[in-house]
Amino acid sequence: MAKAKKKSAPKADSADSPKLKNKDYLDELRHLHVELVKLQEWVKQEGIKICVIFEGRDGAGKGGTIKAITERVSPRVFRVLALPAPTDREKSQMYLQRYLPHLPAAGEIVIFDRSWYNRAGVERVMGFCTEEQVEKFLKSVPQVERAIVDSGVILLKYWLDVSPQEQTRRLEGRIEDGRKIWKLSPMDLKSYSRWYDYSRARDEMFKATDTEYAPWLVANSNDKRRTRLNIIADLLSRIPYKEVPREKVKLPKRQKPGGYKDPDYPYRHIPQKF
Repeated sequence: MAKAKKKSAPKADSADSPKLKNKDYLDELRHLHVELVKLQEWVKQEGIKICVIFEGRDGAGKGGTIKAITERVSPRVFRVLALPAPTDREKSQMYLQRYLPHLPAAGEIVIFDRSWYNRAGVERVMGFCTEEQVEKFLKSVPQVERAIVDSGVILLKYWLDVSPQEQTRRLEGRIEDGRKIWKLSPMDLKSYSRWYDYSRARDEMFKATDTEYAPWLVANSNDKRRTRLNIIADLLSRIPYKEVPREKVKLPKRQKPGGYKDPDYPYRHIPQKF
């Protein structure tokens, strides 16, 4: 990690941790955003390839964490992938085929908001694939990830772990919030009732795919603010980036008007309601 001003590390997630004040959260997040920009510039200069996977139950906070990571960096470097349901053509392909074209090229950081692990999770629990297909997937995916890592990609896999009580609170909150109702699909409601089916599927997925070269990194996500800070700090700690030297920026002098005058034009200004 590039050298930066020392900041106090966020406390570990725990039921006993006091609620993180918004000001403290934003101060820590600002510091981490500066480091993410340093990472971005280093990735561009050195041609580094990074792939980050986020998995977890509905309501675990994947979307908010990804937004916290990407809100101050370039979408040309940090690309977020949230693939829709496969088409009929994609269903006829090798399962991993539709994901592979999205892997990072040199100078890119690709973030998967859910990934090929859909097969081991939602597809399995909701009956969208057979147990034989799941077995083949769990057997083959470590080999594919070995090939990805051997090709020079830094592969990070995060599982956001949320308690059943906190998941319930968050999903119920979506029902009455017009800003969040779109996040609650009929599939989410069906998935909600199958907590232990998901637990069993997760356990088998970890057992088969938690490898030394592509381990699962688990984050307690009951406290959203702490989760975002902890994950960003962890991500930065796992990539040996350096700060890229930059010349000091100074705005040039603005040109003289050279006879220019504002036109007497009836601009269509929008109403100033605020």
